[in-house]
Amino acid sequence: MRILVSGGLGFIGHEVVRLLREHDVMVIDSMTNYDFIPLDQMMKLFHLRQADLRNQVLTRHIDIRDRSTIAKCFEDFRPDVVIHLASFPRQKVVLQNPSVASEVMSTGLINLLEASKVSVSKFVYISSSMVYGDFDDYVPETQECKPKGQYAIMKYMGEKLVADYRKHFDYTIVRPSAVYGPRDVEDRVLSKFVLNALRGETLKVRGDEEVLDFTHVTDTAQGIALAATKNCEHDTYNITRCENNPITLYMAANRVVELLGRGDIEVVDRDLNFPSRGRLDITRARNDLGYEPTVNFAQGCEDYVKWMRSVYDTIFKSQ
Repeated sequence: MRILVSGGLGFIGHEVVRLLREHDVMVIDSMTNYDFIPLDQMMKLFHLRQADLRNQVLTRHIDIRDRSTIAKCFEDFRPDVVIHLASFPRQKVVLQNPSVASEVMSTGLINLLEASKVSVSKFVYISSSMVYGDFDDYVPETQECKPKGQYAIMKYMGEKLVADYRKHFDYTIVRPSAVYGPRDVEDRVLSKFVLNALRGETLKVRGDEEVLDFTHVTDTAQGIALAATKNCEHDTYNITRCENNPITLYMAANRVVELLGRGDIEVVDRDLNFPSRGRLDITRARNDLGYEPTVNFAQGCEDYVKWMRSVYDTIFKSQ
């Protein structure tokens, strides 16, 4: 199978590509730092992500906003499946430059969809749990979406654009949540907890009872790879860990302090710019795709902290 992965050098993307080695894979990635992540840190992380893929995967440095280059790439490679991960990664980054974010998340997506008419039989769009807005525990894919904030709205709009191309190819929408793990940047909640502890800074918990469906990146990648390579009974799947016991932000911060043996925790009011979230129901993915997350939060957090300590001096200390 010929599979094109946009954003294939990203945090989630490079793990997906690692799982698809038995297929003929092309990676396209702009290798951007979004004018937000420290450039030196971003380049070092790209180098680590590429290490296992070099000489095994065709990689092209392409901006998905470049319509003609995208079209030529598809004509040359003629993918059977597209996995679309390239995006501005979260609300905070979108708010730094919403006009560019819109170009990437809307125009870039349309360029890929148009190019996919050439040969693609399935288009896999990576959305976000943020499209649900505020939600409680065990939310199914049939839950009404009420996105809050520009990032969530653009992700949900992307879902609708993809669905509009159903006459040209099948599509599958994946909704991950709170992904963490090695080779991530420093600007996600768990990475902030770990780095603040390592730097002797306070771990700020924005709402001690706020729950996140923390999912290790290898489990997220597993779900995406399954969605791309298996027949799907439905068009949308939650792909998360869905722990038996919910993990609050305070529990996550406390786990980091426990593992590192240092760090002070400050609890403040939750950030109203973000929805209040719980766990997602992954019954569909389990039944249809055989998806089964394997990394619980306790072990995943321990492994992540160990990795962060091993690279702290070379990647994160100077930032």
